[in-house]
Amino acid sequence: MKLLEYAARREWPPVVGAVLFVSLLAAGYYYNLTFVQLGLFDLGVNRVGMTHTAVSLGMALLALVALCSAVGTGVALDRTGWSRDLLVKLRLVLGVVLSQLVLTAAAPFVATPTHFFAWIVVCALSLGVGMPTTLSLTIDFVPVRDRGYVAAAAAGLSFFVAAIYPLEWSIEEFSLVMVAAMVPGAVVIGVLASGRVGLVETLAEQHAEFGVGRFCRPDPVRTRSLTFWTLVALLFGVFFIDSLGFLRLVETPTYIFTSWQSPDLRVRLFIACAHVVGAGMAGVLYTAFDRRWLFLWVFGLFSFTHLLYTFDVRSAGTGEPPLLLPLFYVLAVSFYTTLNFALWPDLSTPETIGTHSAIGLGLAGFLATFLSTGVALYLRALEVSLYDHLNVVNALALLLFVGLAVLLYVRRMIVIARTEAA
Repeated sequence: MKLLEYAARREWPPVVGAVLFVSLLAAGYYYNLTFVQLGLFDLGVNRVGMTHTAVSLGMALLALVALCSAVGTGVALDRTGWSRDLLVKLRLVLGVVLSQLVLTAAAPFVATPTHFFAWIVVCALSLGVGMPTTLSLTIDFVPVRDRGYVAAAAAGLSFFVAAIYPLEWSIEEFSLVMVAAMVPGAVVIGVLASGRVGLVETLAEQHAEFGVGRFCRPDPVRTRSLTFWTLVALLFGVFFIDSLGFLRLVETPTYIFTSWQSPDLRVRLFIACAHVVGAGMAGVLYTAFDRRWLFLWVFGLFSFTHLLYTFDVRSAGTGEPPLLLPLFYVLAVSFYTTLNFALWPDLSTPETIGTHSAIGLGLAGFLATFLSTGVALYLRALEVSLYDHLNVVNALALLLFVGLAVLLYVRRMIVIARTEAA
């Protein structure tokens, strides 16, 4: 690891920068995992009294507005050159944190559907600015060789904390936790963004060395290329499948005892540690293998996992489900989250990091997650059974797994044919 070499030589600025990046990315993802994806559901249904269908429309609106805001911000970052200006990016991140701090504190007081949708729009605009801005910090903080490991650290940390705390999935609990975390975070970012810290000047020069991603050598990946949009489509499918199954599973009483909502601390600790192990495995595999095989791993894990859940539902077993079920699910989630954090910077240069991060996180990640959440809520409102719901999820996962395997096979055959012809 490059960072270990820096530490051995006592060159601490790159190490401090990597730690700062992991903290920012993990905190942001924890916020989306808990407060946004789960807390808003509690707010809309249990506090405001909206139907599942209305809340699903709100989540879809959140995804669409956040996507537009993210793409606009990412394109602006690249065209103005701010993608290469660390101080500007830190100030934008500070603005996002402060706005989310106010919105998070105010969320428990939302009392009407009109206020709910207004809150959604403002929150989405802020989150959209934060997505490409935060991920574009990769070129300032993370050596190319270490991106898989750093992404794994961010994914493992965010999932570990989310699995352990909070104990109750309510808007008040989520709001209290996030406000308490944001206040010191805003202070630290504010100090760094002041322009009076020498460390920032040192870190701002690193994009000359760290800027060109792993998959942009020797030729950069262009935004309009088939390669880029194929990867966007694949990650869109991964996020969509995950959220479509996750929300339904964690709301099913049978599976609460083997999920983040389990009242047993030992179960939550098992899941939290499995997330860390899975992220670590993903970091190693990302560094050692080509991105196509990583996608095959992810789709394969999701297919196998949902198949296990489908068999368990069909057998109508009694008692608590085995921990084998959440174990495979956790591994799949940790794999694709690590891949998502590392992939977009590695498909970018300092001139495209803003746009690629915006499209990757906004379309393949955020839009897919919350559109899928909306679909899951809508299917629940239609009273689709858990078995039928999981069959749909498993069919999508198997379709993507087989489709990708066939594409890899065809691609390999084409390469062999061209080699023989030459």
